[in-house]
Amino acid sequence: MLPFKGDDVPIAGHLMFRQQRQYLYYLRLIEHEMPKLVGFRKPFIPPTASTPLIVRSVDFAGEEHPLTAKRAVVVPVAHLPLNGPDAIHKLQILSGVRWTPDPPRDSGFGGDSDAAKHGFIKISCEDFPKSPMNLKWISDVICRLVTEANKSDKFTDVPVDTRHLEAKARKAKKGDHVRGRGNSRPTIRDFPQEWLPKPEGDATPIRTP
Repeated sequence: MLPFKGDDVPIAGHLMFRQQRQYLYYLRLIEHEMPKLVGFRKPFIPPTASTPLIVRSVDFAGEEHPLTAKRAVVVPVAHLPLNGPDAIHKLQILSGVRWTPDPPRDSGFGGDSDAAKHGFIKISCEDFPKSPMNLKWISDVICRLVTEANKSDKFTDVPVDTRHLEAKARKAKKGDHVRGRGNSRPTIRDFPQEWLPKPEGDATPIRTP
């Protein structure tokens, strides 16, 4: 190793230069490559009854990661081919903790009242090394659930288990766990109208003795 003669910058200077080169590299990508992504733009089309499944995946910009093979599927119960209310009730029981009355935050479903009529089912899988294998397993599970729910035996005398929803509300500590609220937080619409002051025109005069 040659001795240092003052003709080079120290290690901290080289680290700073490397950081600047990396910064310029990404600036060039933004300037020259990002406009090309406009050609891949697609309009957003809400899901319909013919496409009831929404698949969620995670990507790390091309880098290898164990989570990239994971797939999560959310499907509204109302969009599944079920034979009547008894089959819907049975599917909710068979789904267990995977069933929720409200759509998950990362599901992609909005405030569609028709889709949220009977709740949602979310199933995820990361047991297999390839993402299509995990997605195929989830698809098979949903098909088996629908097949079992449409069978002749009914579970009408069995209530839907909501203990997982109550436990989640207690853990969040946002007021939904208070007894008597029924898993719904009060809003301004729940304010009693009779508590509001009457307008001045309708005010009755105060009688003095």
